[in-house]
Amino acid sequence: MSKSPDIRFDVASVLNRGRRDYQEDAIATDFPRGAEFGYAVLSDGMGGHAAGDVASKIVVTEMFSELKFQSSDTKSFVANVCGVLKGAAVSANACMAAHTSNNPDTAGMGATLVAPVFLRDKLFWISIGDSPLYLYRGGQLRQLNEDHSLGPHIDYMVRSGMMSEDVGRNHPDRNALTSVLIGETIERIDCPEVPFQLRNGDVLVVASDGLQFLSNGRIRKVLRETDDQSATRIADRLMNELATLADPEQDNICFSVIKVRFKTQPEENANIFTPEFENRATRRRQVTTRPIKPQSAPAEETVAVNKAVAEPAPQPQHSKKSSHEGAPIFLRRRWLASDGGA
Repeated sequence: MSKSPDIRFDVASVLNRGRRDYQEDAIATDFPRGAEFGYAVLSDGMGGHAAGDVASKIVVTEMFSELKFQSSDTKSFVANVCGVLKGAAVSANACMAAHTSNNPDTAGMGATLVAPVFLRDKLFWISIGDSPLYLYRGGQLRQLNEDHSLGPHIDYMVRSGMMSEDVGRNHPDRNALTSVLIGETIERIDCPEVPFQLRNGDVLVVASDGLQFLSNGRIRKVLRETDDQSATRIADRLMNELATLADPEQDNICFSVIKVRFKTQPEENANIFTPEFENRATRRRQVTTRPIKPQSAPAEETVAVNKAVAEPAPQPQHSKKSSHEGAPIFLRRRWLASDGGA
């Protein structure tokens, strides 16, 4: 990796049950003091009691332990960040399949994944599902990762005049997921090979959809008003905003605020918002999805994680894959919420 400025990460995390009866979100972060790298792993589980919480813990445990192990060899890790992230996600997915195979009552559980990895002034991430990774820069808030739900498709239909704004905003399928870790084929993975260039003063917020009970405008307002304050203070303000909102349907809340500070400035030609990045919200969305099978971890590593992975997992009863091969997965979050799910 080329020479980068000295960097400091200020990190604060929140985990709150909201108005749910139990917690199905999970998060783990590792930003060693004095190190120029760090990472966060967040997962939002679904499937009801004794299923969604297990799913999110499996994802976070597998991802975090693999990142911890691989980052011990910094040179190799830097050279193959995306390969490590994809391999760890496949391993977590296989562990979930093994768990449901051994515990049939948990069949159908699933979890999202978002894991940003900071390597000096470079940002990588892997994302599966609809848990957002926000960037606040220069007074503007942007979501960096893809949203693997029907929400973007419905928004496209509204912009194209095929659906009214009111119908689109309240559409019952807005939160239906098009990709998720569920022990089956992973439909879509967002893991850019080219890292995003960080700048001094950037604030990253990695979250579950519980934070999205606040509008982007309210999140941006909080970040503007606390721009010169610590990550802990920002996290407190976001939680206060959610408390003030007092939504009776408030989902589990889980997020981490990561502030980036350089001791020396990066080069003048460092990446800024490109036209493609700035116009992301107005780009044409691809409505259909194509199954993606990322490069699997070596067989011996997979077996070492859990020998039960070798046994094929039963197809969840609600999965559309049971009716025809190759169809996208659609999981209804709000439908699960009626059962206490995420």
